[in-house]
Amino acid sequence: MIRLAAVVACWLVYLSCFGQITDSTRKGHLPADSVRKGNRLLNNNIFQFFRNALSHGGGADTNIKPIIAGQVDSSQLVSALNTKAESPFVAYEGKIIRHIIVKTYGFEQTFTDTSKRLQYFGTKLLNQAHRKTRDWVIRNSLFIKEHTALNAFKVADNERWIRSLNFIQDARILVNYLPDTEDSVDLVVVVKDLFSIGGELASLAPNSIHGNISEANFLGMGQRIQGGIIAEQNRHPGFGYQLLYTKTNFYRFVNVAASYTEINSNLKDGTPDEQAWFLRLERPLYAPYAHLAGGINLGTFHSINHYLRPDSVFFNYRYWTHDIWLGWNLGGDRFLSNTSVLDRKFVSLRYFKNHFTDVPYQIADKFNFRFNNREAALAQFTFFRQEFYKTNYIYGFGTTEDIPTGYNVALTTGYYRQTGMTDLKRFYGGVDANDYVVTKRGGFVQYFFRAGGFLRHGNVEDAGGVIGAGYYSPLFLFNNLKIRQYINFSFTKQFRRIGMDALTLNNPFGLRYFSGDSVIGSQRVTLHSETSFFLNFRLLGFKFAPFAFGDISLLTPEDRSFDRSSLYHGIGAGIRTRNENLVFNTIEFRMVYFPRRTEQNQSFKIMIDTGIQFRYSSVYVKAPDVVFLNNSGLNSIY
Repeated sequence: MIRLAAVVACWLVYLSCFGQITDSTRKGHLPADSVRKGNRLLNNNIFQFFRNALSHGGGADTNIKPIIAGQVDSSQLVSALNTKAESPFVAYEGKIIRHIIVKTYGFEQTFTDTSKRLQYFGTKLLNQAHRKTRDWVIRNSLFIKEHTALNAFKVADNERWIRSLNFIQDARILVNYLPDTEDSVDLVVVVKDLFSIGGELASLAPNSIHGNISEANFLGMGQRIQGGIIAEQNRHPGFGYQLLYTKTNFYRFVNVAASYTEINSNLKDGTPDEQAWFLRLERPLYAPYAHLAGGINLGTFHSINHYLRPDSVFFNYRYWTHDIWLGWNLGGDRFLSNTSVLDRKFVSLRYFKNHFTDVPYQIADKFNFRFNNREAALAQFTFFRQEFYKTNYIYGFGTTEDIPTGYNVALTTGYYRQTGMTDLKRFYGGVDANDYVVTKRGGFVQYFFRAGGFLRHGNVEDAGGVIGAGYYSPLFLFNNLKIRQYINFSFTKQFRRIGMDALTLNNPFGLRYFSGDSVIGSQRVTLHSETSFFLNFRLLGFKFAPFAFGDISLLTPEDRSFDRSSLYHGIGAGIRTRNENLVFNTIEFRMVYFPRRTEQNQSFKIMIDTGIQFRYSSVYVKAPDVVFLNNSGLNSIY
């Protein structure tokens, strides 16, 4: 099984661009003397020694069948992947890492077969306009070291970490076995960049334009420079802008971001009329055995009436925020000395304060979670056991995706202060529990339960919870068409609401693409269903995936019985497209029909969205916070 899983890991996904392929196959495995010479890899066919050494699984004979590792023929394995992340490295456990070599692919090369090259004008243009990621940027992202014993889980985690960088399209760490030195191996880190010049067109109309342009890997140094603009006739002044700078791994896995903007989305309804500056430092828990994680967030935010709205409608506010959190991994070193220990314990503390110097007069002294002063000191205990499967065609169009398996449970408590009609000083308690399962047939399931509430004078307030599950079917193959089904069910209940937002429909637990927050309630039942079809067709490197979906949600108004619930539903279809070589987000064209029309939501919508991001946020822990019932959270695969 280990040998078979290694085949699957090496035979990756699809061609990355449209074009003619030429074959210059050279047989034989990578000789030791060709690995390192002036830190350059001389033998280009670095996957060949894997393919020569390993055998393939048998084929299936049905027209429609799930893609399962070990049960399909090799031609299907080229475009379907489903294997444990550590499987290719288990056979080399304990061997000494002699050298680590970094190799960066050009856009003409593929991970499917390195001896084949995509030759057309587009790849030449991309290579000439792009500065490849510098070797030291990749090396700074390594937590595996030369002259240490190889740990299969650690190498797999490092491969996934590199693949998660937002300027990397895909990454592999390959083991080169050295016959003359049986106790040592060389590691080859192969990365392929995204073409880093990109942008997003948020809206385009005859009298307005809103978008940005960015360089996501400026000078190949893992730094992003972004400029955004908005120009509208009914805006005063008619032009606004944003400047953003981020640096990945600024120092010891610490990421930094700084921004000034005049077009931030405001707290009321998301209109881009907020002026803000902020500075963020973040150190994620990049691996399950890393010791330290945390972050600092500083900023000021001010709404400006650029659209000349009446005073009765415009929410004028100004506030600043200070936010810091720090966490420590308990017993992380034990994992590296005993790989059978997979369960983790993480403890973290957070303090933040959002202080409004100007409060909208419409709020006055009412309780409103978005516009009240808030201050909190929270503690969180997280225990998790999270491994990863390498797969594809979940969010993306064939590139490697890392989906978790295992569990993650976070218990949060602390002191929370909110200023409204009175000064609410309350204790908080909450739980966020998730279980991730990979089925035998290659499906992926997430079960989730989130609940929390405040305690004041012995009474529970602002309490609620959500429970549900999401399911991705195995990848089915019908001739050259790949099909994936997604289903998500959730039930949400809220009790004794005082200062929190009510349940709404315009969120992942409601109806997708539903507008406005005027429809509120205290109980919500929702079912999502979506079928995606991945076409074996590309145009100028862009791949296409038509989809069809149906959503239904039952919302019970506040202080009403269940039999007074209202039924809302929507059906629609569309198509997504993406060039996996480019840093551009997925572009989505969709049509949606809501039979039940509301004041803020039209019955029929045609939309184009250029900012769709389909990528699992593979975080083990996050900053302590209260449970919110109108968003899906960072650790959701939805």
